Amino acid sequence: MTGNWQVMQSLTKDSSVKGNKLKKGTTKRVLSYATPYKRRIAVFLVLVVLDALLVIATPLILKEIIDKGVVPQDKELIVWLAVAAAVVAVLDAALGIVQRWLSAGLGEGLIYDLRREVFGHVLRQPIAFFTRAQTGALVTRLNSDVIGAQQAFTSVMSNVVSNAVSLVVIIIAMALLSWQLTLGALVLVPFFLIPTRIMGRRLAGLTRSQMVENADLGARMTERFNVAGALLVKLFGRPATEDEEYAERAAKVRDIGVSIAVQRAILLIGLTLLASLATAMVYGIGGVMAVEGALTIGTLLALAALLGRLYTPLTALSNVRVDVMTALVSFERVFEILDLKPLVEEAENPRELPSGALEVELQDVTFAYPTSDKVSLESLEMRSADKGGGSAVLQDISLYAKAGEVVALVGPSGAGKTTITGLVARLYDPTSGTVRVGGEDLRDVSFESLRDRVGVVTQEAHMFHDSIRGNLLYAKPDATDAQLQDALRAANVWGLIERLPHGLETVVGDRGHRLSGGEKQRLAIARLLLKAPSVVILDEATAHLDSESEVLVQRALDNALAGRTAVVIAHRLSTVRNADQILVIDSGRVVQRGKHQELLAAGGLYADLYRTQFSDDTARVDQA
Repeated sequence: MTGNWQVMQSLTKDSSVKGNKLKKGTTKRVLSYATPYKRRIAVFLVLVVLDALLVIATPLILKEIIDKGVVPQDKELIVWLAVAAAVVAVLDAALGIVQRWLSAGLGEGLIYDLRREVFGHVLRQPIAFFTRAQTGALVTRLNSDVIGAQQAFTSVMSNVVSNAVSLVVIIIAMALLSWQLTLGALVLVPFFLIPTRIMGRRLAGLTRSQMVENADLGARMTERFNVAGALLVKLFGRPATEDEEYAERAAKVRDIGVSIAVQRAILLIGLTLLASLATAMVYGIGGVMAVEGALTIGTLLALAALLGRLYTPLTALSNVRVDVMTALVSFERVFEILDLKPLVEEAENPRELPSGALEVELQDVTFAYPTSDKVSLESLEMRSADKGGGSAVLQDISLYAKAGEVVALVGPSGAGKTTITGLVARLYDPTSGTVRVGGEDLRDVSFESLRDRVGVVTQEAHMFHDSIRGNLLYAKPDATDAQLQDALRAANVWGLIERLPHGLETVVGDRGHRLSGGEKQRLAIARLLLKAPSVVILDEATAHLDSESEVLVQRALDNALAGRTAVVIAHRLSTVRNADQILVIDSGRVVQRGKHQELLAAGGLYADLYRTQFSDDTARVDQA
């Protein structure tokens, strides 16, 4: 039964992988992952070979029981041979358990190694990578493809070795017992392989369709089950239509599943029928030979037993190329991720940024977003990867903020303000020019030092589906409760925490949706204060807030900016008025710079923005 199931698993794999051309060196690279486990693999293969040799032991013992025990009526020999058969069974079971233990350790160890390597490598990719790649596709690489890759060292390796050894040993044993019946059994081989190949192609095609439909079904559920998707469905969706469309997709999966089950049943029944006919042939021809004295009864029974074990490994080996290529293709898909070199890399001997307020400088910075082939993979995107990027979005930007100063960036949407702050946080490197913090070129600074000294609050503060404590500790894992409370008080959000039934242990929900926008922003500011950075970047941190929330958040921001250098994308008048310097950005260039009153007096784009964007906030700021 186990053998038949392994054959069915092989047949449902996509046979199109046989046509794949692996990159040069893939096999050698795959084998390098086996190096830490070479001793375990060697022991595992020895046990697989021993287990395969035991395939013929029981039929041969049966032969001896009949010919030398039953026929001569030697009761003592019968008992000893029965004990030998029992010992073989126990040994076979023990080998199976040890094999499973070794296989599990090898497979899970390889999965651990690959997952850890891929996960860490993905997190080192630039933000542009995540804006293009499908999250589901990335998760698949960490799950399905990694598991598929580890099968190269577990199921594929053991099945190939075990089936090959079993097949050779069975054929030799049968030939030694009766070359005539062995030849007759081998004549029937095409009747097993041809239907298997034909049905295998059908099953592989159905399985491929099932995977596609399941992926589509999963993507639909993922989109509608997250908070934002569920909210959109509630507000704009049509429940009846949603039900019908889901039912239509689920019905396709159901129908394919039924087809696969029927095809599998037909194949298994067909193979069982052929095996029964082959056994009947052996008993028929062999029985006549036994009557004529050409065979003993024990030999006849042993041949029938060996014949029942012949066709399973033979069928499995006929699909071995599909098995091997499937595992190697999974490895190649994993390597495709690992070979994508991060655009932003740490220097070999990085320097540390000093503590305290630090100056920030951009000198003649030009920046163009990288093309897709530099930051992404076509296989991770929903459609063919458009090249994107290439043209400069920032041109000759120069900015200098003294330690402790606040520099505000204003300008129309799409002018390049967020891109500038991304360069200061080193989410990207400039195409040309230099970005310095504390006098150090960021390309020479360690990632850890940069993350410790530069803090960011974005327009939409992200929260993990975790407790408030867990989200805060992400900034400072060793923070004490006293430090947490101080940060929350400074962010004007401690009162909220005290009112919650579970306090700091309150779970904020997916993306923090159990909190209001203002509450999330203040928690994000508390997280920033806990980190205590030297440089603060605010990317429209008070946008889209109501008046009351804005006042509370603005007060929290005042605490966050005290004594720190800040680069702020201004959305509110209060930030603009209090800034030590204002840069007006338009089409990727600095078109004006100065203080609030100076720029108003000079007219131009800033004065226009003030009249259209900031003037309505004057009364609100005065009230605050």
